[in-house]
Amino acid sequence: MLADHAEARDDDAQAWLKRAREFSGACVGVEKPWDIFRYNGEELQRDYDLLTRGRTSAALDPSNTVLGEHIFVEEGVEAQAATFNAQEAPIYLGHHSKVLEGSLIKGGLAMGAHAVLKMGAKIYGPTTLGPYCKVGGEVNNSVFHSYSNKGHDGFLGNAVIGQWCNLGADTNNSNLKNNYDEVKVWSYARKGFARTGLQFCGLLMGDHSKCGINTMFNTGTVVGFSANIFGAGFPRTFIPSFSWGGAAGFSAYRLDKALDTAQRMMARRELALSEADRRIFEHIFHQASV
Repeated sequence: MLADHAEARDDDAQAWLKRAREFSGACVGVEKPWDIFRYNGEELQRDYDLLTRGRTSAALDPSNTVLGEHIFVEEGVEAQAATFNAQEAPIYLGHHSKVLEGSLIKGGLAMGAHAVLKMGAKIYGPTTLGPYCKVGGEVNNSVFHSYSNKGHDGFLGNAVIGQWCNLGADTNNSNLKNNYDEVKVWSYARKGFARTGLQFCGLLMGDHSKCGINTMFNTGTVVGFSANIFGAGFPRTFIPSFSWGGAAGFSAYRLDKALDTAQRMMARRELALSEADRRIFEHIFHQASV
């Protein structure tokens, strides 16, 4: 049986190699987590050019205000009484995404399929919202992976938010130190803080992490996988995976409770936690406990 699986993998690899093509252009590598928002503007432009080449945009409702020509609307988009400024960078609205009334958007912006911008949202590019994300408040140069929510007011800047995260109402992050100094962030590789070379760096949050209302994240905060943060004050700038608590202190988040929370969140989107998901949770939990 193992030999059969190995042979199947070899066949898949050979099929992939037959489809491979030589690439001679420039390639941007993501070496550090903050590179995701740092390079998002140029990558968003490349994706926009690739996705829209030779295609015709769907029409926006005439109640919207549109500045500039670099906006592309996929089928099924709902947007009314919003302002889109695509004069300096493009705006892409994915299939069946929604932009609710009063939203103010300055490109670049990419919204994945079924993503939602809540009423009165203020978006400064370059920002990317993954499929099925729901985002409100003020967002600047941030990347949300799929199924994550920031549904209410609060500022998020120079940030990367993983999958299945939820930011409570009026959550804010600092993206600039009071003394305008370089931001340092926790490095898992070094097991210590590393220089970013950046003056602006906000929040880096792993998959399945959550925070309660009025949470305040300091400049360059790193949150691991499946952490739950709540309470008054600034928590520390490195919050390990499966942490439960806030500025007053943290305890270990039980694996069974974390899995139950993930199941409940996914059920709201009519999805279920898979066996592979469970194994990922278990692996990271045991790694974090070492």
